[in-house]
Amino acid sequence: MTRLWWVRHGPTHQRAFCGWRDVPADLSDHAALDRLSAFLPPGALVTSSDLIRATATADAIAGLRARLAPDPALREFHFGDWDGLTFDQISARDPDLSRAYWETPGDIAPPNGESWNAAADRVNRAVDALLAAHPGRDLVIVAHLAVILTQYARARSLSPVQAIGQQIDNLSLTRIDLSPAGWQVHCVNCVP
Repeated sequence: MTRLWWVRHGPTHQRAFCGWRDVPADLSDHAALDRLSAFLPPGALVTSSDLIRATATADAIAGLRARLAPDPALREFHFGDWDGLTFDQISARDPDLSRAYWETPGDIAPPNGESWNAAADRVNRAVDALLAAHPGRDLVIVAHLAVILTQYARARSLSPVQAIGQQIDNLSLTRIDLSPAGWQVHCVNCVP
């Protein structure tokens, strides 16, 4: 069995869409980082998205665990022209498209961005590569809200619209295991 310990990066305090923009995380809550690190298996491998908010969080919780290279395929959704805009700005700029993006996620993409299905395919391939390279290992993966949601949806066989409302807080843990019997979700949005 391989256990995937998904960790959402530390808070960015952004009020706008933050996809591929490389903004730092606030990692000043040392007690929360220490609790999270202590909760994770000591022999786990640690990887992350290549965006600084994820790499810095991974570094903060890795401890003595082996660190794998960051993977750009684990980045947040690419929001294209919406990155850096607020919900209100996006709604005013692209009212029909933004409404469809949230109400019928799947193949709908922001201008010059990627859809849920395209992002999920990208993340699935990255996770499959990790599973193939490290079978039976504990893998701590520091990533982003929507990335974790794609894997929650995958494990539970949910549609994007069914998964999109699941809360995933900063510095929370979502554990998903893969065994010969299939996917099992053990906790979602847990805070140690």
